[in-house]
Amino acid sequence: MKKTIALLPGDGIGKEVVDVTVEILKAIAEHFHHQFQFNYGLIGGDAIDQKGNPLPEETITTCKKSDAIILGAVGGPKWDQNPVELRPERGLLALRKELDLYANLRPIKTFDSLLDSSPLKKEYVNGVDFVIVRELTGGLYFGKPSERIVHEGEEAVVDTLLYKRYEIERILVSAFEIASKRRKHVTSVDKANVLESSRVWREVAEEVAARYPDVTLEHMLVDNAAMQLIRSPKQFDVIVTENMFGDILSDEASMITGSLGMLSSASLSSSGLHLYEPVHGSAPDIAGKNIANPIATILSAAAMLRQSFGLEEEAKAIEKAVDNVLNSGKRTADLSEDGNAISTKQIGEEIKNALADDHAILNIMEAYS
Repeated sequence: MKKTIALLPGDGIGKEVVDVTVEILKAIAEHFHHQFQFNYGLIGGDAIDQKGNPLPEETITTCKKSDAIILGAVGGPKWDQNPVELRPERGLLALRKELDLYANLRPIKTFDSLLDSSPLKKEYVNGVDFVIVRELTGGLYFGKPSERIVHEGEEAVVDTLLYKRYEIERILVSAFEIASKRRKHVTSVDKANVLESSRVWREVAEEVAARYPDVTLEHMLVDNAAMQLIRSPKQFDVIVTENMFGDILSDEASMITGSLGMLSSASLSSSGLHLYEPVHGSAPDIAGKNIANPIATILSAAAMLRQSFGLEEEAKAIEKAVDNVLNSGKRTADLSEDGNAISTKQIGEEIKNALADDHAILNIMEAYS
């Protein structure tokens, strides 16, 4: 298989975790006889510094000519005082809109070897396995007007929460499709006791649910959902919600696993050109120190192999290699409890070696079968 992958390392630790992930993908290509071409693009603060634009046109072109996209992270205090249009996050929001990356999938699944890393008790997190489906191209992040104004003679500010009906419907359909292949339970999160947008959201959710009679629909207010994620996370199968609620809840849910550095995500488009990225941010305080956890990005690459390329065996090989390394006790600083942490590059090498070992054993078994 020949595939072209756009790499957008971005800012902070984005470059480090993407570099390690590329090495893993090169190992997969070698072991399974594929060809991956990597084309780099600028985004975020790095793009502002080099091109004066958080999303240069050539980056959009690079993405559109690729079969999938891997993103590192964007942002940092260096650009906090920039005007709004020159903030790193503007590049990411613009890319989502340009490619219509409307569905963000964030799997929340605990690793047996990392249960002690969670701030929650083992009995609450053991066996947690759910997916947050976040609408990604509508809501407060994109509504207009979004500006500072004078209202009734006073300084004021306005943000606009705008959703078109089809935007609500398609994200709910995505959630129900995922749930139909899992445990058949959808929790739709809103604020219907206050917001008109949430009341419409509930109406559309009920309409979509009628098309999936084997899937149970539950409505939950966002404040209750935030509490239930800590109180009883194992109750969830698929959570679906609007853009801002999804942003907040998915970061909260990440702590169930013990570290933001463990969580992958996929942003899906209607065209089939999907973007894969770790949930964590650019972490400028540790950038360049070779201590960041690259596993979230590596697992995002595994999701890419499965979702975009249909390479299930290759995706499972990465996931198994990660699991084997964690079971061996190897940890980066965010997960280490005894101070014996290994570096970003070292854990990448450990995962790469685990891939090679598993693949060698597989070849021997096939030769004698």
